[in-house]
Amino acid sequence: MEITHMEFGLSQEQKQIRKTVREFAENEIKPVAREYDRAEKYPHEVVETAGEMGLTGANIPLEYGGAGYSPLETMIIIEELFAADPGIGLSVISTSFGTENIVEFGTEEQKEEYLPPVAAGEAITGAAISEPHAGSDVSAISTQAEKDGDEWVINGNKMWITNGTVADYVVALCQTDPDAEGRYNGFSQIIIESDRDGFETEKIEGKMGIRASDTAELIFDDVRVPEENLVGTRGAGFLQQMQFFDETRTAVAAQGVGIAKGASERALAYATEREQFGRPIGDFQAIQHKLADMFTQTEAARVLTYKSAWCQNNDNDEDLTMLASMAKEYASRVAVDVVDEALQIHGGAGYVDDFDVERLYRDAKITQIYEGTTEIQKNIIARELQGKGIV
Repeated sequence: MEITHMEFGLSQEQKQIRKTVREFAENEIKPVAREYDRAEKYPHEVVETAGEMGLTGANIPLEYGGAGYSPLETMIIIEELFAADPGIGLSVISTSFGTENIVEFGTEEQKEEYLPPVAAGEAITGAAISEPHAGSDVSAISTQAEKDGDEWVINGNKMWITNGTVADYVVALCQTDPDAEGRYNGFSQIIIESDRDGFETEKIEGKMGIRASDTAELIFDDVRVPEENLVGTRGAGFLQQMQFFDETRTAVAAQGVGIAKGASERALAYATEREQFGRPIGDFQAIQHKLADMFTQTEAARVLTYKSAWCQNNDNDEDLTMLASMAKEYASRVAVDVVDEALQIHGGAGYVDDFDVERLYRDAKITQIYEGTTEIQKNIIARELQGKGIV
């Protein structure tokens, strides 16, 4: 009988990547995280340092100046950044947000023009999808891109756009063929540079969490871009976007793992130091059981996330959609639950921002909302199960 071997370990190179990013996060992110959160300030200086280390182009191929990391290695990077601070971590990792579509569907000219500056830390991108009245229902977007000679003329607005006020360009999902047959066939992705006439932004302030990350509303008022800014095939934008979500949902799962990891480690350290009734609170079984559950849940979320990344790396599209949604739904739930327990272990001290768990508590919730809500992920999982004849 043949025995199937499953390898769960990381290579020496992957372990080194984790060590390097962890040291960067400890030295460059943790000391300033509270400051940027309080000020709701984008961490330009930290992002520049990350760019010098190649972290802003982690997913960009080597031939375009990026680090060329695999999906799994990218998840390791995200996990370590978010364990330190989700707000700054998102600012670092999202500098290339949207380039995935250019890598996968763009022309060679687009790749050569737009990817190297991002990989070098000299440019920031954004993916402009959601609108004020179109969030979970992506097919309801109304931003219009009409052809006028050899240009696209774009009108509409986008909401909740990461990097909205700091991006040099965004990859926007637009309605280009409103009369196309089929609900999903009238959309295209178009690159829009932020210095175009008619491109306006308004920063969204007062967010509960990830306050160091830039979020904005974008307004397009007769914005003109050349026809060669179309990404991939006209009318295929919706399907391209669904493939993009498989990748970004795995990334959000890694964010959840990082938050849970950061909260668990802080709670363990606090339980070792904090004394009540003459001994560390970590000596009490109630606290020990909380920590045991927290670390177990984090590890389970990590394995599911890494499996999704493995499918992405091995072009296993048959399982990726379901696994990405499973990982995203579960890891985000674990993040919220684990941070809640971490704050409980800290007691009253965890309720003020002298301790990082207060910030992590606020940051964790967004992982259950962006890139598809928890409810949408469950819909996708159920649909995939039915399609496979499992239920």
